[in-house]
Amino acid sequence: MTTFAPWQQRIYEQAAAAIDGGRLGHGLLFCGPARLGKYAVAKRLAQRLLCKDRTPDGEPCGNCRSCRLFAVRSQTDPVELRPDGSLAHPGGHTGHPDFLQIGYGINLKAKPPKSRSEIVIEQVRKLSEQMALTPQYGEIKIAIIEPADAINHAAANALLKTLEEPVPGRYLWLVSAQPSRLPATIRSRCQNLEFRLPPRAPALEWLQQQGHAEAEAREALDAARGHPGLAHGWLQDGGLALRRAVAADLDGLAKGRVAVVETAQRWVADDLSDQRLRFAADLAVAEAANRLTDPLRARSLATWFDRANRARELLRSTVRADLVVVELLMAWRAGDARRTAGRGE
Repeated sequence: MTTFAPWQQRIYEQAAAAIDGGRLGHGLLFCGPARLGKYAVAKRLAQRLLCKDRTPDGEPCGNCRSCRLFAVRSQTDPVELRPDGSLAHPGGHTGHPDFLQIGYGINLKAKPPKSRSEIVIEQVRKLSEQMALTPQYGEIKIAIIEPADAINHAAANALLKTLEEPVPGRYLWLVSAQPSRLPATIRSRCQNLEFRLPPRAPALEWLQQQGHAEAEAREALDAARGHPGLAHGWLQDGGLALRRAVAADLDGLAKGRVAVVETAQRWVADDLSDQRLRFAADLAVAEAANRLTDPLRARSLATWFDRANRARELLRSTVRADLVVVELLMAWRAGDARRTAGRGE
């Protein structure tokens, strides 16, 4: 069984005690920054509720039929590609018939079939029908919707009816990194389990426990503004090295050491262009925070941050990606040149 990070373990224990004591209703909203383990905690809680032979401390045994069925999906989950390139949970039935999930579904009408960009009403209606059926094992049925903020308007209205008419033994849990996108009517009918960024010391200790060298862990944690899950991901998948490369390119452009067109072509030559622009925008924000005594440069950086995010949107369209990035990088160089001229350098 996966070992939780300290911030996950704390919320898990609190939620487990509240559920066992009957202090949590059927509707829960697991919310907080992405990559803090909200879904993992929700899934462990589901297994705990469905287990038929818990250990003395209340944890799922891992050996009963319910736990074995629950583990069937865990071997392949997640398996679905999200619109932003990350992986999601496809939803529907799992190995356990009383544990249901909804994620970005597959649009079979598209040619070729592709992942949807939202959770639609047909998915919610099917979930509601399944939740109304008698559980096959015991008296509990659990459904998780993740990412809940991807529910469209019609689906949200259908979900609201299920939340307003709770059935004993049925649990409906929403997982969201952007809960403000959910209608207030849904948020008001759920009890919140809020995940927050941990203090720096335990976050750094956890990163080192994952096998990362202290120096790199510190650098990644600083770059991720204290987000250990994000820092861990960057250290695992090369994101930190990519961020360093983007920073070097921006510095080289500002100082005239690298060419705009050549840099733009490199930035869009693979499938990492969106991530490069994310890093570039983030680096602009970080520099702006260090330039509060230089209002001209701070305003220039804020404007460029907005342009970088617009460029990310344009890269999803049919426009030529290299031309979009050329224009963006020219603006970066021009902004630095104006700052230098203003200082008389």
